[in-house]
Amino acid sequence: MSEATGKKAVLELDGKKIELPIYSGTLGPDVIDVKDVLASGHFTFDPGFMATASCESKITFIDGDKGILLHRGYPIDQLATQASYLETCYLLLSGELPTAEQKTDFENKVRNHTMVHDQVSRFFNGFRRDAHPMAVMCGVVGALSAFYHNGFDVENVDHREITAVRLVAKIPTLAAWTYKYTIGQPFVYPRNDLSYAENFLYMMFATPADRDYKVNPILAKAMDRIFTLHADHEQNASTSTVRLAGSTGANPYACIAAGIAALWGPAHGGANEAVLKMLDEIGSVENVAPFMEKVKTKEVKLMGFGHRVYKNFDPRAKVMKETCDEVLSALGINDPQLELAMELERIALSDPYFIERKLYPNVDFYSGIILKAIGIPTEMFTVIFALARTVGWISHWLEMHSGPYKIGRPRQLYTGSTQRDIKR
Repeated sequence: MSEATGKKAVLELDGKKIELPIYSGTLGPDVIDVKDVLASGHFTFDPGFMATASCESKITFIDGDKGILLHRGYPIDQLATQASYLETCYLLLSGELPTAEQKTDFENKVRNHTMVHDQVSRFFNGFRRDAHPMAVMCGVVGALSAFYHNGFDVENVDHREITAVRLVAKIPTLAAWTYKYTIGQPFVYPRNDLSYAENFLYMMFATPADRDYKVNPILAKAMDRIFTLHADHEQNASTSTVRLAGSTGANPYACIAAGIAALWGPAHGGANEAVLKMLDEIGSVENVAPFMEKVKTKEVKLMGFGHRVYKNFDPRAKVMKETCDEVLSALGINDPQLELAMELERIALSDPYFIERKLYPNVDFYSGIILKAIGIPTEMFTVIFALARTVGWISHWLEMHSGPYKIGRPRQLYTGSTQRDIKR
């Protein structure tokens, strides 16, 4: 729990003083408790919730000014290079990194839940083949609530924990099937002898006719890192959506579907997809320098550089860049668009304009390049993000339900018409 600092903020309203307690977390700025303002007949006004702590959490800490991202206290670069994605999942869900025995047990639990009910496969037929994959994911993930609703008790710890495992296990299957459906190929079922990342790539790219399909270990390593680097990011728009939906007691699968819907927005999870679209618009390497000049005059927007939260270098980007270099080197790809991206990176890291404004390449810039190199189409990028972020969403959902919470009910500053009567 947060601790009172003993300090108080004093707010004067209509000649009356209201003392507001100040709390301290283990990291980050102190927080002013403003709930007593309501008793005075006032609300606080904070569009975008930029200065509002909506909850208390022990899961993730971000210091955007210093470029720090911690999961349960562990720096993201250490987790991405020294732990697997499933170990990071265990950490987010339980609070500690697993022992060797706990790791094996958790991995086995996930493997045992990778299959989805056969009837779920029929849901895909209700979508057009050219539907955006995120539209399909919203539907099929939400549909899981129809299969795990009876007998589910949100107050039951065991029910909540098995739900978390099911979601972590089944989302890769649904994501891969979404891809297969959009390209008209038959679904490939999961294999329990493969690692989490290998299994996903296998379901994405294998076919029933190619039973000996082998996943490139360098690509599996890169995919595992992409999953880890996107696993959680504190109270962002999609996580807050999951918490808000969860505060009503809604079925957790429906809550995750709500998170997927929020993530779909180009200002949130669609950023790496926007990077590739930007590269398409630039066209060729010789157009990069003129494009960057237009960025300086604000004629065009530079995607994949800078971050709303990080006012310094994105701590995830360094690991992602190393992974990007490994993948491109291993595959020996000669893609004009990737060459174009590298020229963008070079200018951004050497031009004083971008350095002074700290417009460094972020995680979305490099992840988009890696996913393209692996062979994942642009419209699937946000689906990959949703797959990785599911563990963060369900961790916050678990945390909320493990203690007292209130149904979310933001207020508003009403600026519409005053009361009026119908006159005829």
